[in-house]
Amino acid sequence: MNIKKGEEVTLKIETLAFQGKAIARIDGLVVFVNDAVPGDTVRAAITKVKSQYLEARNLELIEPSELRVEPRCRYVGSCGGCKMQHINYDTQISLKHRHVIDAFERIAKIKDIEIPSPVGAKDIFFYRNKMEFSFSDQRWLTAAEIASGEEYDKNFALGLHVPGRYDKVLDIEECWLQSAESNRILDSIRRSAKQFAIKPYTTHSHEGFLRFLVIKQSRATGEIMVNIVTSDNRQDIMQPVIEQLRDDVPAVTTIVNNINRRKAQVAVGDEEIVYYGDGNITERIGKYSFRISANSFFQTNSAQTETLYSIAKDFGELSGDDVVLDLYSGTGTITIYLSDSVKYVYGIESVADAVRDANENAAINKIDNVSFLQGDVLEKIKNKDGWLSEQPTVLYLDPPRSGIHPKAISEILNLRLPSIVYVSCNPATQARDIAALTEHGYRIDRMQPVDMFPHTYHIENVARLSLM
Repeated sequence: MNIKKGEEVTLKIETLAFQGKAIARIDGLVVFVNDAVPGDTVRAAITKVKSQYLEARNLELIEPSELRVEPRCRYVGSCGGCKMQHINYDTQISLKHRHVIDAFERIAKIKDIEIPSPVGAKDIFFYRNKMEFSFSDQRWLTAAEIASGEEYDKNFALGLHVPGRYDKVLDIEECWLQSAESNRILDSIRRSAKQFAIKPYTTHSHEGFLRFLVIKQSRATGEIMVNIVTSDNRQDIMQPVIEQLRDDVPAVTTIVNNINRRKAQVAVGDEEIVYYGDGNITERIGKYSFRISANSFFQTNSAQTETLYSIAKDFGELSGDDVVLDLYSGTGTITIYLSDSVKYVYGIESVADAVRDANENAAINKIDNVSFLQGDVLEKIKNKDGWLSEQPTVLYLDPPRSGIHPKAISEILNLRLPSIVYVSCNPATQARDIAALTEHGYRIDRMQPVDMFPHTYHIENVARLSLM
């Protein structure tokens, strides 16, 4: 086979790989194709030639798959936020299910465990409680915008990054991920920025003012926080923007300004000014309330978070005599959610601000059978005699996407706890970690994937392990 870069080929799409890339084959060689659906026939141009695989760019849809649906969002194909919105939701669930199965068969070499189909989301649009939009002086034009022949201001954009282009931002007028109110906020801030000639910040020259717009909205209370991240403290610039926003969207309950003077493009400031409201919103998971500040982490899909935590709680098979150790406890959401079913819960978290928020959340809910410790998980487990007054019986794990450090796994194995509940946002690293645990005396009892993010390739998975 002698295929060259730039060559055009006709491909029949077979399936999707993780991260949404479609897979076809030429003479048995895998071809990864963008923006295609299993069952599609496409004309594509080869963009990369490797000994083990090819990559191709979809040029034309020759024959659409019956799995295709018409996406609601006009930016599908340009924006990286909803890469699977053109695939019907049942198929999305099936593809995510296959991803979890593949992870455990390929990485953990475990093939004899039943993995049920993921629990789908009731709401597949407007489900996020947080959206983070970027300001940029380099606007990316979509194919439709270019074809329209209209003139666009390429020096201003407020929206989401183009996949793989951290310097280019789509100017988004309407996003289907959060709420109608968030779209009105987006429009108000954009109009104010242009009306008052406020420039986006650029890392190239370290000039400009506007960096990020972060919107948080409580599903339970309806409260809305707007956090405008800027490069400096300029109240003379901020005040008219805030006045216009309050007029345009009266539903906004608090407005804050995070000031990030560093070059690092992160939507977190070293300084915070509250311009309106108290700087927080309140969300509820089950019967528990959680105070969310501008920089605190909270699960992004509130409705599915309750589903996820309910499954995790059930997997623990908890009793009033159990003492739970909750590693990577964050702002204390799982710790607090488990507290009514056990004797005591210890939460360990490395981020000091998260521990502060966790203690506040425990106080809000009048819970006195939890403790939160700030520090490295590995070090805290190694030196458990200094803070652990009772031997835990159940271990809960909800690590970051990178999973658990191998040395921390060794310390977890030394605890020899009867049961482990592992909540993961990355089945690949979860499978790797669980393989290490099953090699040293644990067995998998149950698993249940949960779809927290419709139209994306992300999938959560809950696993219960027991010590044999």
